[in-house]
Amino acid sequence: MRFKGLDLNLLVTLDVLLEEQNVSRSAERLHLSQPAASAALGRLRNFFNDELLVLHGKRMLPTSYAQDLAPEIKRILAQIDTLITASSSFHPGTSERTFRLMASDYITTVLITPMAARLHRIAPSVKLDIRLPYDQVLTDFEHGELDLLLAPEAFLLPNHPIELVLEENQVVLGWNRNPVFESELTVESFLACPHTAVTVGAERDLSFADRQLESLGHNRRIDIYAPNFSAVPGMLVGTDRLAVMHERLARTFLAMMPLTIAPLPLEFEPMREVMQFHTARSGDQGLKWLREQLHDAASAR
Repeated sequence: MRFKGLDLNLLVTLDVLLEEQNVSRSAERLHLSQPAASAALGRLRNFFNDELLVLHGKRMLPTSYAQDLAPEIKRILAQIDTLITASSSFHPGTSERTFRLMASDYITTVLITPMAARLHRIAPSVKLDIRLPYDQVLTDFEHGELDLLLAPEAFLLPNHPIELVLEENQVVLGWNRNPVFESELTVESFLACPHTAVTVGAERDLSFADRQLESLGHNRRIDIYAPNFSAVPGMLVGTDRLAVMHERLARTFLAMMPLTIAPLPLEFEPMREVMQFHTARSGDQGLKWLREQLHDAASAR
């Protein structure tokens, strides 16, 4: 199909070429021959009146015009994908749709994993593509490359719909032979122990709980910054380290390791875990169905 003289199939080719910056690799991804991919690049150069990719040594680098085009191409393709997948009806028993979600290992463990067992029965061909938080996630969401974001409310965008999934209390987790648990945990005994905290993404942002603790102004000695929540419990066993963790996730690990939990000896607001979807997908029946499954899984916990 052509639109104002442009073969719209070439938009997909351009997107891949700008990602790979290599004609041979692009041809492999597009299931084309190398000459066909080169010819497509030539047609794109003629249409846009720009070199788009320029050979520099053994690499091809995008021109400034191509760099400006790249995010717009992704946005357009994402909108087309939404138009195709967001049909007026959705049949979970026969659908082969892939839903793309961003979720931490915490919410994956306590919510998505039990939901996935149910989906295997009621929607056997539906697929989930689950991604950990990363630096470009909000940009990718705006471009339509993700269907749902699941995160604490403060981490999400203000201009798209959100739905509360669950409220989560934080508890103190530690080795069950840590002497600090022999009596009621106080602020003083809590702060006297070394701690393990969690950072998220390449920018190493603190987790919700660790942000809250930092804002309270208490001076903690953090021995370890873990890359995810699932790594924390094993780092507590055999030590006097403590960690502040979501209660649901902490109780999951109690059945697996010699750990114990105690109430947090500080005033702490519950964490509001929400899911966010793009405004453009408000009428997406498949996405509405998936959100209902997540709500059902949360209420069953």
